[in-house]
Amino acid sequence: MSITVQNITKQYGAQKALDDVSFEVRKGEIVGFLGPNGAGKSTLMKILTTYLDADTGTASVNGFDVVSEARNAQRSVGYLPEHNPLYTELYIREYLAFNADVYGVPKSRIEEVIALTGLTPERHKKIGQLSKGYRQRVGLANALLHDPEVLILDEPTTGLDPNQLVEIRNVIRNAGKNKTVFLSTHIMQEVEAICDRILIIDKGRIVKDIQLDQKEPQPEQYITVEFDQPVAEEALATLPHLTSYRSEGGHQWELVFSTEDDMRTAVFDFAASHGVRTLQLSRKERDLETVFREATKEK
Repeated sequence: MSITVQNITKQYGAQKALDDVSFEVRKGEIVGFLGPNGAGKSTLMKILTTYLDADTGTASVNGFDVVSEARNAQRSVGYLPEHNPLYTELYIREYLAFNADVYGVPKSRIEEVIALTGLTPERHKKIGQLSKGYRQRVGLANALLHDPEVLILDEPTTGLDPNQLVEIRNVIRNAGKNKTVFLSTHIMQEVEAICDRILIIDKGRIVKDIQLDQKEPQPEQYITVEFDQPVAEEALATLPHLTSYRSEGGHQWELVFSTEDDMRTAVFDFAASHGVRTLQLSRKERDLETVFREATKEK
């Protein structure tokens, strides 16, 4: 296994940031680590990269214990933190050359990571002259500099515009062709475009572990309907096979049914029998955003 986490707990005063967390990441996987703000994502990533010690439990990266074999674990990990620390007064090559000396890697590697991360057009600039998207590329180039087996990326696309987001996504996908990638993000499209698997954490505990190439069984059917007039909740509750419903504002509702039958006809007939019209009626897939919302909603 590239990453192994066993019964990790971390507490800050009275707040438990991680609560008995366990999982494994296989070699070559690209795993998305999702969760609300404050769920424990960054804390776990800092433990895996040896910046923090867990209170209890163990973790290893590429077989190296992050406490007793911290130096070896550091050598085998490329880390891009959420707030990418850069020396803005340095040129790109200067910055990477400085870190090449720290890692003890040949200077020839600098040109390789510049090309890999698409920095070639900007390679003669100082870091302070770069857009945020290109600064993220510099951070990725630095994380890849020592050719680590595992990449740990904390919110690598935060604050990027749509074009920059696509560019960084492609860089990460290319890097992941021969490495294990463990990344956190709030962007669902990002996860679906890049990842093989997702872990969802909430209140310090893993609440979902999903292989994206193996769809979860969908016994439930989601229908969105907009009426032209208000409809009482008590009336909606009489619909057959209805398991839950949620107002989406105005006269629009999300209805969840437990049946394989297409319930759009039943909803249309319901509207007609109650003297209202349907302005919109559609059936939607149970997407990743829905899974995330259900997994992290208040119980």
